[in-house]
Amino acid sequence: MVHKLIAAAAWACFIFIIYATLTSIESRPELSGIGFYKAFFTVLERFLAYAVLGFLFHLAYPQRVAFVCVLVFGSAVILELLQIFIPDRDARVLDALEKMAGGAVGIAMAYAAMSLGRLQGWKL
Repeated sequence: MVHKLIAAAAWACFIFIIYATLTSIESRPELSGIGFYKAFFTVLERFLAYAVLGFLFHLAYPQRVAFVCVLVFGSAVILELLQIFIPDRDARVLDALEKMAGGAVGIAMAYAAMSLGRLQGWKL
């Protein structure tokens, strides 16, 4: 049952990221839009969104690492490229790299959590 909830959370996170990436800039959800720190929070949002995505998908599909990597890294690149077609958005290589780095950290954290859980005798 827990496995199905994690899988549902992973797909819901993915759908939310698609929405946030492809919506207009005014409709895009953000942590903070105030002052000097806006650029920092924008990078943090990208990184953390994909870290959560990678973490949830690796927990949901631990035996399908290639699928998880293709989905997380591929979506970072494809969604960034699709921003070319949104009038007030822009596609940048640095943004895609930030997202891919977040995804890699999330996948690694899920792997570490599952390894630690196995050492402790936990089952997911």
